[in-house]
Amino acid sequence: MQRPRTAWEALASPRYLVSSWPWRSYAYLFTSVPMGAISIVVLVALAGLGAVLSPVLVGILVIMMFPLIGAVIGRVDRWRARLVLTDGISSPHATLPRQLPWRAKLKYRRREQASVRALGYGFVLGVLVWPLSVLVAGICATTLGITIAAPVIADRDTMGMGPWTLDSARDGLIFLVLFGPVFYVVSSYLVGVLAGAEASLAKAMLGPRQEELQRNVAELRRSRLDLVDAFETERVRIERHLHDGVQQRLVGLTMTLGLAELDLPEGEGRRLVVKAHAEAEAALADLRAAVRGIHPRVLVDHGLEAAVREVADRMPLPMAVQLSLPYRLPPPIEAAAYFVVSEALANVAKHAQATRCEVTGRLTKDLLVITIQDNGVGGAELGAGTGLTGLVTRLDALGGTLVVDSPPGGPTRLRMECPCRLDD
Repeated sequence: MQRPRTAWEALASPRYLVSSWPWRSYAYLFTSVPMGAISIVVLVALAGLGAVLSPVLVGILVIMMFPLIGAVIGRVDRWRARLVLTDGISSPHATLPRQLPWRAKLKYRRREQASVRALGYGFVLGVLVWPLSVLVAGICATTLGITIAAPVIADRDTMGMGPWTLDSARDGLIFLVLFGPVFYVVSSYLVGVLAGAEASLAKAMLGPRQEELQRNVAELRRSRLDLVDAFETERVRIERHLHDGVQQRLVGLTMTLGLAELDLPEGEGRRLVVKAHAEAEAALADLRAAVRGIHPRVLVDHGLEAAVREVADRMPLPMAVQLSLPYRLPPPIEAAAYFVVSEALANVAKHAQATRCEVTGRLTKDLLVITIQDNGVGGAELGAGTGLTGLVTRLDALGGTLVVDSPPGGPTRLRMECPCRLDD
């Protein structure tokens, strides 16, 4: 049986009375007492202070701080709500950049609708919620406590419980046995209902609205796009460093070794120089291949279609490329699509044992769709060492998807879809 996540789900469970939920409900109601009392005292005090100091403009500044007080109240109560909402209440506030100055952060928080709603919740909490909580939870807890202690109290003194008068430990024990379970059941459900209602009120006023959720999703996607851009910038920097620095040094080394090879007479020394010259040329070829893989120049200069055809030309098996794009796509999308095709074709060459491969691509209503299919042995999976896992994350940041269909025995079909607009 799935564990209850809210007080309402717990109340519907047959195990409610023997679970921790009644005591969690008590804790939630009792903790609302200091929160509500502090909230109303602070709000009234600041309102009075603002009214008194308003002639000297300081009061206006105090009143303008009210939404920030609401934001603090909301944050504390979202944390407190975990007593009866195990998943908690999501924050409706936007995530602000760390480098933003604290004054700008306070100004933004003060103007947020979520802060104003939290301020209203603080007022409701201080005026209505906590008096009701202390009344119901206090009466229930007191009645239950006195009932449990009835044998001890009646043994020392005469006590009245409604129409019953208890003047001995025996009377108190009989009363406890007869009415203790009844009081526990009634009080537990009453407290649970009130805690669930208050938690629902808190979630409605302190949780995110639909537009705030959409905004947070947009901000999350924007931050992931920033990471993609930062990765692209760093990759270009590495490519430039390798091309203009390391590669030029290797070219100089091969030229020097070539000249030394011409000047040296036949013998062991010349043989070693010839060998070193060959190793330097091989290292230069490997470096050029690495640079081409890090940031292919053909992709920058001629676009995705030309870059894909160049990769296909290097394949050791027959290739068919049907890719026609009417215009250049944004650089992050071109780069992501290129590396998906490049990695997929590399896997085909290494593992698929295929005799033919086909790459098709098209634009459909601002959606780029590319399919790579081979007639190999199949069995390919995402995250199984194919090198495609990182590409899935990269496409996800752009709003795209990558699907692999590769049953044992083949064929393997890899399909990527990516929107062509980054501002959607």
